[in-house]
Amino acid sequence: MGTRTVFLVDGFNLYHSVVDIARYCNGLNVKWLDIYSLCKSYLYLSGNDATIESVYYFSALAYHLDDPDIVARHETYIKCLEETGIKKHLTRFKPKTIECSHGGKITRHEEKETDVAIASKLFELLFCDECDSVVLVTGDTDLAPAVKTAKHLFPAKYIIFAFPYRRKNEELAQLAPGSFRIHSHNYAQHQLSNPFTLSDGTIIPKPPSW
Repeated sequence: MGTRTVFLVDGFNLYHSVVDIARYCNGLNVKWLDIYSLCKSYLYLSGNDATIESVYYFSALAYHLDDPDIVARHETYIKCLEETGIKKHLTRFKPKTIECSHGGKITRHEEKETDVAIASKLFELLFCDECDSVVLVTGDTDLAPAVKTAKHLFPAKYIIFAFPYRRKNEELAQLAPGSFRIHSHNYAQHQLSNPFTLSDGTIIPKPPSW
């Protein structure tokens, strides 16, 4: 049996790295990202005999923006991801009231529960012995305590981070030796076909702005 590897993808951390690529790499647009293919390209780091057990994608739909097109594009993109083998896990945005220095108040929406959902899935996978290796695709330090505990309780398991573009974190890199950065050209090499065809025959073109 090969090394069973699971990828846990922080969708928002990855998305903001995609935005940074457009900003810092001469407008390179890589939003039509084939996440499963991207993850698979790094499978060798878990060993020559490694196999993908699952790829989980954690995100949330931005209903609070009151822009149906944004939500629809995200939902359509997720359908394409699922077709490639991705398993989705949607969380939510939560309103937060902030008091301003001049006495007024504003409401902002923060994506909630993703870190907890990723940490929960990590422990579920390890406790149920559903994998030998876990790659966390994120640079979010909020996951550091969960990873520290997981490495302590399951020392035989291999846990590393795949840092999205401009998201490398030294604390996490030291916590999980073997962690690596995903470079901008790797995003460009792993894009969904355009148009993308679902198994039911539905043809989905890449949005013009993507």
